[in-house]
Amino acid sequence: MLDALTAVLRGTRLVYRPGLRRYVFLPITINLVVYALLLRYVLAHFGGWLDGWMAMVPAWLDWLSWLIWPLFLISLVVIVFFTFTLVTHLIAAPFYGFLAAKVEVLATGREPLDDRGLARTAVDALGRELVKLAYILPRMALLFLISWIPGINLAAPLLWALFSAWVMAITYLDYPMDNNKVSFAEMRRRLGQRRWPTLTYGGWVTLITWIPLANLFLLPGAVAGAVLMWDAHYRGLTMRQEGA
Repeated sequence: MLDALTAVLRGTRLVYRPGLRRYVFLPITINLVVYALLLRYVLAHFGGWLDGWMAMVPAWLDWLSWLIWPLFLISLVVIVFFTFTLVTHLIAAPFYGFLAAKVEVLATGREPLDDRGLARTAVDALGRELVKLAYILPRMALLFLISWIPGINLAAPLLWALFSAWVMAITYLDYPMDNNKVSFAEMRRRLGQRRWPTLTYGGWVTLITWIPLANLFLLPGAVAGAVLMWDAHYRGLTMRQEGA
């Protein structure tokens, strides 16, 4: 059975073959521009954000400033990370959908079930990304609040790690599933039925996303890896249920 790391490594080798590179380098170029603009914005405003946050701390808690400052910094890094990740995925979604379809044919010899045209596929891909955002953002906000509740926040690092892995799995495994007419709700159900491969795959992709700049060149491999994971772990679930 294909494991998550092998899928990502094989996928990375696949996407840089001739014929697939066009779906890789255009979103990379766009995302590099977004990356530079976001980094410039954060660096320009970081000092003001920090001063404003510390100004809200009551005077009697000044002695906790040594703890509040790193908590603010960590929270800001997490928020910027998720914001950048969500924005770049929104930009790259149409390209990654096409890439996943091409990889499926090349790697499995099977055509995706999707029969939409290019324009419709691109528009629907953006709509699907908005559905993901509607699912992810409320849960992200709740987890952020939990991170500030004394006692409960001790579990926050583990919860963030699991949440990040789940979000990355949803984000990337959705490309081949969307190409094969699997609804968003059905996709989440299938991922839940294969929790270990889902979370390990999402965990490896999360690690990749934390590598500055290099992640832009590695994430297309995660798309191809998602196709391999789809074929190995998720494609047959419905058929087995229908035959039961």
